[in-house]
Amino acid sequence: MSKSFEIVNKQLESVGQGLGEMKALAADTKSLKNALTNVKERGTYGEVRLEKLLSDILAPNQYEMNVEIASGKRVEFAVKLPGNGDVPLLLPIDSKFPIEDYNRLLDAGDKAAIDIARRSLTAKIRTFAKDIHDKYIVPPKTADFALMFLPTEGLYAEVIQNVALFEELRDKYKVTVVGATTLSAFLASLQMGFKTLAIEQRSQEVWEKLRAVKLEFDKFGGVLEKAQRQLQTADKTLTEIVGRRTRAINRTLRGVEELTENNYSSKKPVEDSGNN
Repeated sequence: MSKSFEIVNKQLESVGQGLGEMKALAADTKSLKNALTNVKERGTYGEVRLEKLLSDILAPNQYEMNVEIASGKRVEFAVKLPGNGDVPLLLPIDSKFPIEDYNRLLDAGDKAAIDIARRSLTAKIRTFAKDIHDKYIVPPKTADFALMFLPTEGLYAEVIQNVALFEELRDKYKVTVVGATTLSAFLASLQMGFKTLAIEQRSQEVWEKLRAVKLEFDKFGGVLEKAQRQLQTADKTLTEIVGRRTRAINRTLRGVEELTENNYSSKKPVEDSGNN
């Protein structure tokens, strides 16, 4: 019996430890929720997540942070799209995190409370879209649309399931709502486009180099042909000069030979006077 009580006592101690850990976890969760409820903290959270996605997929020179779109109007991030000449076209991306409205929706206990919380969240998202449209969509400096980044997949799923709201934001305010997954896919497709464009630009540079080489080769061919003609002329002239001089020298040498032979044959033998 005492042994059984000892086993039960140990099990109760284990349960007590588990309850303590659960309380600590609940306290941590509450602290996290309170932190995210703070406007500054949740703004930082959304911005940090957005920056992480951009830096993971794009090169540093393909986007900018805290970009001034107009006087006194700065957007958190802007992707640099190909524009006219060396001036890029900016695609504004702003993170929004209406966590109070979203939490009220999650905490709603009945249909009436859910409907109220959902309408409140919809109104907040619509306000965000109008704000982004009025501040950050400024063609031709920017694209004619912008992205609203929602940092949690649950919040994003809640918003896009309202098809009418999604289409209203896109058509009326030119704002497309994105979550982490959809933004990653969008940025990846942009990066592929950037690489394709870079290859096309490099191909154009290669063709320009080849055209320059062809032009220089044509010039070289002309100079070489001219030099060849000059060499042929010089060779012909040299051949003629050598031929004439050789014949002249030979004639002179033959004259010398003839003169020598004539002088030798005209000499008489000398008599020896000692024999008389």
